[in-house]
Formats: sequence, structure tokens, C-alpha cells
Amino acid sequence: MSTADQPLADLTAAGVSIWLDDLSRARLASGGLAQLTEDWHVTGVTSNPSIFQAAITGSDDYADDLARHARAGHSADEAVFAMTTDDVRAACDVLRPVYDRTEGLDGRVSIEVDPRIAHDTAATIAQARALYAAVGRDNVMIKIPATLAGLPAISAVLAEGISVNVTLIFALERYRAVMHAFLDGMERARDAGHALDRIFSVASFFVSRVDTEIDRQLQEIGSPDALAMRGHAGVANARLAYQAFQEVVQTPRWQSLADDGAHPQRPLWASTGVKDPAYPDTLYVTELVAPLTVNTMPEKTLRAVADHGVITGDTVTATYPQAQEALDRLAELGISYPQVVDTLEREGVAKFETAWESLLADVAAGLKSAS
Repeated sequence: MSTADQPLADLTAAGVSIWLDDLSRARLASGGLAQLTEDWHVTGVTSNPSIFQAAITGSDDYADDLARHARAGHSADEAVFAMTTDDVRAACDVLRPVYDRTEGLDGRVSIEVDPRIAHDTAATIAQARALYAAVGRDNVMIKIPATLAGLPAISAVLAEGISVNVTLIFALERYRAVMHAFLDGMERARDAGHALDRIFSVASFFVSRVDTEIDRQLQEIGSPDALAMRGHAGVANARLAYQAFQEVVQTPRWQSLADDGAHPQRPLWASTGVKDPAYPDTLYVTELVAPLTVNTMPEKTLRAVADHGVITGDTVTATYPQAQEALDRLAELGISYPQVVDTLEREGVAKFETAWESLLADVAAGLKSAS
């Protein structure tokens, strides 16, 4: 390990698992993913519809697959399902040594259900099962959005012994509901006779998008007090989410599951690429260091942390009063937290749905030209 990698080692030592928020055929074929796991402390991978849309339509790496699916007469949906699960399966195999070494805690690769069914509980459960079966690897995690319809799906999928990455969490109230859904699912898994120590879950709390939306509103207000609050909301929101996590793992309900071998549902910081160049490019990493967390980063952020990130230990648990004060101050300035998080959830689902529909259209065109 070079000295440039020391911040990543420090981050790992502080109890943060480093996952890569990217996946592509090129990254797999080149050995780039394996190299990141060996030399850059990467212990997991997350994907989403936007990542797959960029990977499949942004290169010729899938041309042979498209030709094969065209010959077989497959639809765009069938081809996309096959290509994405193929990539996730291959990534699971690359990460398998990490999975074995950490006894299942890390070495995980996440694949998301079709975003078009984010508000359909039954369809989400059915596709979670199908994705899990198609990938066929113990270290896959199925991503389910934290919509109201997603909550019962989270419980149902966990109850079947399938590991779940809950995604698109913005609101503290919704995060508490996600943790309740996790506990419910694990209790049902126990009742069904599943080994709880083989089921893992993370809850993906989005960070930078909170700042993007609230900063926009602060800019519109334009007062010195408002402008001084830019760049504070995302970190404060995430820190209060960690406080909620700590509260749940201290309850008798959780302790009963832990006594039977269950692992806590770790908070995962997502959307950690800094979108405003005025902020430090490592902001959503160095300011969210806490034990039992995951930080999933685009490669640009990963390399920025390796190059100049300063890891000083836990930067979360002593900050709860200041974090609450920041959100209270935003409310005083006229910013509605409920409206912000509702907007972000709607936009998050819509963004992934748009990416998925674009991917399907491009694949349909590719199948037609290859046939």
C-alpha cells in the first residue's frame, strides 16, 4: 500500500466499509474491480439503473450479448435482465474472497429491482426473488427502494432469507420505518427457521442530493443567514440518521434478534460524490465516519479520499446537537424538511425510471439492428 492509500486504510480502521458505486463489463474484464479490492480497500459494489444505463449504452462491450439475445428472440426487458445479472454475478465472484474473509459482512454486490415497480409491493417481492435466483450467489444484495410500497416488500424479502439493500432513503421518519421493516423481516425469518447470521442488510441514506435541493432553496432566499447554511443539511441529516440507528440497536427488540445471531442493518452513505465544486470533494466521506457504516463512492470520490482525505476517527456521534440545530435553523429560514424529502424521493424514483426506460429503448434498438 502506498502512502496515498493511507486515508482508505484509516477509514477502514474506523469501522467504515468502502464500497464502489459503479459496475460495468469493462471494469470486470480489465481486472479493474479486482485491483480496487486488492489495493484500494474496496469491499463491496453497488449498482443502480443509472449505472447500468451508462455502462450498457456507453460502450460496445455488450455487442456480443445483444447479438446473442437478438438471435434468441429476446425482448429488451429479457436482455437487460440477463446482462445486468450476468455482470452482478461476475462481480460477486470477484468479491467472494472478501465475503469469505468477513464472514458475509462485506464482499457484497447490490442489484436493484426495476424502478418502474417502486410503488408495487407484490411486483417488487416477485422481482427480488427473480434477481436473487438469477444471480445465484450468496453475496448478492437486492436493492429495494424505501417507498411506502417498498417497506412491506423489504420485510417479506428478508423473511425469505434474502439479503437486502434498502435504497433511496432521504427522510429520518422514513428511515425509522425502514429499520422497523428490517426488524419485522428478521423476526419473520427467525420464525421461518432461517439462520439469521446469514442474512445481511444495509440502509442507503442519500446525502449529496439533500444539499443540492436545500442549497437551491437557500440560494433563492438569498439572505446572508440563508447563504451561510449552504452545504450543511446533507451531513446533518445523515448524522441524525446514525443517531436513530444507535437508538434502535439499543432496544430489547433488536437485542432479541442479536441474541439469535442477527447482524445490525448498517447505515450506508450513498450519493457521496460532491456535486458543488465549492465544497471539499471528500466532504461526504470525512464528515460521516462512524463504526458499522458503509460508504459507497464513485471512483472519482474514492481516489480523492485516497489522495488527500483526512480521516480523524468518528466524526458523527459527538455532533448530534449541532446536526439538529442545523435542521432547526433551516426550518426557521422557511425550508420545509417534509417537502424537501418528499421531492427528493419522487425525483429519485423518477430519475432511475427514466434511466431504465432509456436503457430499454437503446437495447431494443440494438436488438433490432443485430437481428
